[in-house]
Amino acid sequence: MAELWVERTGTRRYTGKSDRGAEVLIGSEDVPGVFTPGELLKIALAACTGMSSDRPLARRLGENYDATVRVSGTADRENEVYPRLEEILEVDLSELDAEAQERLLTVVTKAVDKVCTVGRTLKAGTEIDLTVAVDG
Repeated sequence: MAELWVERTGTRRYTGKSDRGAEVLIGSEDVPGVFTPGELLKIALAACTGMSSDRPLARRLGENYDATVRVSGTADRENEVYPRLEEILEVDLSELDAEAQERLLTVVTKAVDKVCTVGRTLKAGTEIDLTVAVDG
């Protein structure tokens, strides 16, 4: 499992890091060139959906198919939650007849429902334990 952490780089600015060398800039909406934590949550969901649907789509459409997963959802600022997230998987199925399209969409939906860890976690809810480690 990758080690993950964020380091503070300024007021409401952080850099997310992994022990594999990946980095992502995180901050508030008024900071240019960063993702907000909520945007990262949505991107994680969209990426998980894309990756979970990759095998069935590649098997039927070929390895070089194009796909985009769009995700949206407005935060409820009174309760500080996203009550609903909506995803749209955009993929060209025009080479398939209507019956083949329907079968593929069923397989894709089942694959996402079965193996998209981020989506499954969001749907189920999760416990989060926070420990504050104090130096000195």
